[in-house]
Amino acid sequence: MFNSTDLASQAPETQDGEGAALMRRVELAPALYQIAYSARVDAVFVAAAGGWGGDTRPSVIYRLDPRTLAVEAEIPMERNGLGLTLDDAAGRLYVGNALHASVTVIDIATNQLIGVAQLAEKVTAPGFDGQPTERYPHNLRELVLDRRHNRLFAPGIWITDSVLYVMNTETLALEKVLPGFGFGVAGAALDEDAGKLYVSNMQGQLLTVDTTSLELDRVQEIAADQLLNLTLDRATGHVLATDHGGENPDKVRAEFAKIAYEVRGPGHRVVAIDPISGDVVSHTSTGELPVALLIDEPRNRLWVTNRGSGTVTVHDSRDHRLLQSFDLPIHPNSLALDQASGAVFVTIKNPMTKDSTDIDRAALESVARIEF
Repeated sequence: MFNSTDLASQAPETQDGEGAALMRRVELAPALYQIAYSARVDAVFVAAAGGWGGDTRPSVIYRLDPRTLAVEAEIPMERNGLGLTLDDAAGRLYVGNALHASVTVIDIATNQLIGVAQLAEKVTAPGFDGQPTERYPHNLRELVLDRRHNRLFAPGIWITDSVLYVMNTETLALEKVLPGFGFGVAGAALDEDAGKLYVSNMQGQLLTVDTTSLELDRVQEIAADQLLNLTLDRATGHVLATDHGGENPDKVRAEFAKIAYEVRGPGHRVVAIDPISGDVVSHTSTGELPVALLIDEPRNRLWVTNRGSGTVTVHDSRDHRLLQSFDLPIHPNSLALDQASGAVFVTIKNPMTKDSTDIDRAALESVARIEF
C-alpha cells in the first residue's frame, strides 16, 4: 500500500550537542492534509481529502502505527476531509469538511462516525470570477477545540467576508457565526487560561475573540502580511505566526479582494506577536514559504514546515535560534507531536504540476516521522 524510506539526517552543529536524527517516510495516498497524534490510542491520524470536481476518489482518514507508519485502519469519509483536531481526553477526532462547510466527528477507539455538524448551507453568491454561483459561503481550514466551553472554532475562509463558526461539541450544533474576519482568514490559536481565541488573516490582521462572551474584542494591524498559521507560546504569552511570503495571496488580495494594501515585511519567517499591544516583538527567518508551526514545550523546540524550500526547521523555542534543518521532498505541510517521545509527524505534499499553480492530486503524497 505504501513505500517507506529510512534515513539519517545530518544535523548542523548546535550548542545543545544534538547528533544525527532518524527520519522515516512513507508514500501513503494522494491529497494528504492535516495530521494528528493520539496518546490515548497511540496512533497517528492523517486526512486524505480524496477528489473533487470531476475527480470522485473517496476521502479517507488513515490510522497509522506511530513507529512504522504502517496503515492500521482506513476510516471512509462521505465528505472531503482536510483539517483535523483531536480531543484525546474524550476520544474524538474532529475532521473539517473544508468544501462542505461541515465537521465530521469520529470515535478514535472504534474508528466509527459519531456525527456530522453542518455549519452553513449553500447560497447563491459571486464566485472568484464575480459571477453568481451556488456554493457554500465559506471553506474551512483550521479547527481549534475549546474544551473548557465545549466548543469547536472553525474559521470560514472567503475573499472579503471571512467569518468564525462556533460549534457546540456536545450537541454538534452551530452556536454562533461571528462576521468581520476580513480577507482569507487563516490561522487560529487558543489561550484557554486567558479566555482568548486569536485568529489571523492574509491582510496582516490579528483578531481576538473572547471565548466566554463570543464577542470580537479587537482587530489589530500587525507588522506582517500573510499570517498563515498560529500557535500560542505559553511561556511568554506571545502568539507565534508563520508570515508565509507567497506571491498568490498578494495577487488574490489585489485582484479579487481589491484591498488597497501596502506590504509590511519580507515574509518567509516566524513572527512573535504581543497579543495585547499587537507589536511584533521578534521575527525569525525560516525556509521559504513557512506553513505550520508547533511548540514542543518539554524540549524547548519550535518546529516549522517550509513549503517552498522543502525543509522542516527546528528552533529553540526560547530564543528561536536554529537547531536543525531536515531536507524533505517538496512540500512539507502539517505537523503533529508525540510529546512522550518527542517524535514529530509531517505530511508532505507533491510539487506543483508543470505549467500549473496546483499540485498533482492523483500522485501519492507522504508522511514522515522525525526523531532526534
